[in-house]
Amino acid sequence: MKIINRYKNAFTLIEILAVLILLGLAIAAVVGSNAAITQSTAMTVQLSTSEFLIEQIRELSAIMPIRDPLSGAAYFGPEPSETGIALFDDVDDFDGFISSPPVDSQRRLLSDYSDYKQTVTVENVSPTNFQTVVADNSSDFVRVTVKVYYKNSEIAKMSWIRALNK
Repeated sequence: MKIINRYKNAFTLIEILAVLILLGLAIAAVVGSNAAITQSTAMTVQLSTSEFLIEQIRELSAIMPIRDPLSGAAYFGPEPSETGIALFDDVDDFDGFISSPPVDSQRRLLSDYSDYKQTVTVENVSPTNFQTVVADNSSDFVRVTVKVYYKNSEIAKMSWIRALNK
């Protein structure tokens, strides 16, 4: 007796399983790449925001003298009467400044960025080698360094040199 196969052109169970496995791998790859793109975008936003916050301090301090116009070299850092950023009147007042939430160039708190923190260090540097830190008020050059943190992880850091206006 001859058996007639009516399903000559049909797929076998193994072929269907192989196709399902390949489709599953393709979907997993797409989902994985989407997660990587999302993470990369979040890091780009954090870096861009950090650069913006650094620039706020730079703009705020750009028009200020390096040393206090009244007391001169008597103090490095904020003078005793300068209890907050609203009273800072020279660049060296920013030494040790920390703000969370950060501040803008108009000294306003940026409460929408409460996960970010700005820290500022001001150091006198040698006039012949800007990498060499010297004693406070012993040089006409200062290096201002601003670091920005997001949830206590450092995201960006920038330094620049300012010279004493004579």
